[in-house]
Amino acid sequence: MVATTTPDSAFDPLVRRSIEVIAEHQDVGGAYLASPTFPVYRFSWFRDGAFIADAMSRAGHHDSADRFFAWCARVINERTDTIGALIERSRRHEAVGRDEHLPTRYTVDGRPTGEDWWDFQLDGYGTWIFMFGRHVGRTGRPADADIIAAIELCTDYLCEFWKEPCFDWWEEHVDDVHVSTLASIEAGVRTAATAGFVSGERAERALSTSTAIVSRIMADGVVDGHLVKTIGRGDRVDASLIAAFEPFATFDPEGELAVGTYDQIVADLAPDGVHRYLGDTYFGGGRWVVLAGFVGAFEAVTGRHREARRRLAWIRDQQTSDGLLPEQVTEHAFDAGRISEWVDRWGPVATPLLWSHAMYLTLADELEIRGCT
Repeated sequence: MVATTTPDSAFDPLVRRSIEVIAEHQDVGGAYLASPTFPVYRFSWFRDGAFIADAMSRAGHHDSADRFFAWCARVINERTDTIGALIERSRRHEAVGRDEHLPTRYTVDGRPTGEDWWDFQLDGYGTWIFMFGRHVGRTGRPADADIIAAIELCTDYLCEFWKEPCFDWWEEHVDDVHVSTLASIEAGVRTAATAGFVSGERAERALSTSTAIVSRIMADGVVDGHLVKTIGRGDRVDASLIAAFEPFATFDPEGELAVGTYDQIVADLAPDGVHRYLGDTYFGGGRWVVLAGFVGAFEAVTGRHREARRRLAWIRDQQTSDGLLPEQVTEHAFDAGRISEWVDRWGPVATPLLWSHAMYLTLADELEIRGCT
């Protein structure tokens, strides 16, 4: 990495570089590669892609976001019969296997990857609806019929299966229910209804599902005044929980629950860069650029500007000499002895990670920092 921290400025070349990196690795069909150089990330995730699209929309590259959301709609609509069949089976109280659900990642042309993966993840299907709603609100561009059809399908799917245990944001712990996943789903179904993407009985069910999710989290996902990583698994936090407040606004970012969760994340995980959770061993459990962006964005939105600028400076210092941001850095890993096993398995830490660049853009935007001209 190259140290580039400079005094606060209204301009930042890494903003421009991040836009370039994302644009370069967006497929002509709209999908964003998670990482073009990391073998198992050469696919497109709804979760990563939705945050990337939101960042590009913030930066004024609305066509890039449009193309990603249209890609999402195509992927969903091509599975109309599959989704309908899954829902009908569930309503008949038939078991639906994890490997029968929609996958979490796709090839850039919307096909299954053909590889074994930790695929049953629901969060991305809520996140893309939420981020599309933000994009529409930002640009005033109406949703076309194909996107509305896909949102209707996704809303039905999420309302039916939101209670199911599934893999978390980090593709771990399939047998558990994760609060970050629940917040992602809640944000999606709420947006579908409140933005007018769905109507009638479907909108009513979406809003009742949103209410049920909030009730479940408050009943089972709060310990000692803060959200917890996993329902029924103790009191530990996960840094992704900050998304329940910003951007998802499942809970008030200024409320006591937000303060309690933020304070616990900072105490346990977030000196500057941000670890995922205590005990993490993926590449040793280093500090994630993505999560520094998330925590920093929360800090910016809630008036903690000094802390947010410190996160931005830390992220900036993690860039390579050619302006690429990694997924994580391992200098302060929880378990340095576990780094080599992942390097041997998949190679060095993913660099660039488009989601890292997206979260840098997001945090810079919240701090009103723009790219150099």
